[in-house]
Amino acid sequence: MWDQYSKENPGAAQIHQLFTKGDRPVINDHVAFRTFNDPRINIDVLAKPFLDAGYETSGEYRFEAKKLKARHYELPDSPESPRVFISELLLEEFSSFLQDTIMENLNQIPDAVFSSWDLIYQGTIFKPLSHKIYSRLREESEYAAWLYVFGFRANHFTVSINHLADYESIEALNDFLKKEDFALNSSGGEVKGTPAQLLEQSSTLADQVDVVFTEGIFRVPSCYYEFAKRYPDSDGKIFSGFIAGSADKIFESTDFRKA
Repeated sequence: MWDQYSKENPGAAQIHQLFTKGDRPVINDHVAFRTFNDPRINIDVLAKPFLDAGYETSGEYRFEAKKLKARHYELPDSPESPRVFISELLLEEFSSFLQDTIMENLNQIPDAVFSSWDLIYQGTIFKPLSHKIYSRLREESEYAAWLYVFGFRANHFTVSINHLADYESIEALNDFLKKEDFALNSSGGEVKGTPAQLLEQSSTLADQVDVVFTEGIFRVPSCYYEFAKRYPDSDGKIFSGFIAGSADKIFESTDFRKA
């Protein structure tokens, strides 16, 4: 998953190289995936390989404005194993155009694709891609438009700031990234969350990549890199969940913007 993600997202690969100078490891806090709530590809389907590997459900979330729900999974007794965060778009809460478009595209996909062990990184399954449809989907949901184009892959990986030796705060990390000319997601502020909430997060803006549509080649935002700092609760246990209000703004890292 990392190989696919880093090859297609040069910014993330460059940041990772900066962090690993001197053979220092980068610990992934979590990796995230997107899908629709169609029963062929919903959260339960994407979660299956992780559950088979021993992961367990650890939290559920709802995003009213973006019409999403999500669940996160953890590997028991393995605190340095990345969490898995999977969200799904609630199709029934959108227009008939969006619902019909997604269903028509899904109905053209062979059932074998949905049941394949590697669905989680199949990438784009809707082909050919229409820029007109992409633009129409964006009018209702940036999430739907992104998923239509990029499909099943890691939407983002997340660096655990707690395991980075050179940065005592998320602000110091953000300052370093900006000095290296990486653009950060400022929706809701560059830092989402607070120490009082036991989780602070920030992220880059998604790399702009060339995508082949039936109407030609267009640059669109792909994936991004996230950074998370976690704090201990009153019992001294590091918080392991997510804050819906912060995640809501992190989702906007893939929103369309002019290059």
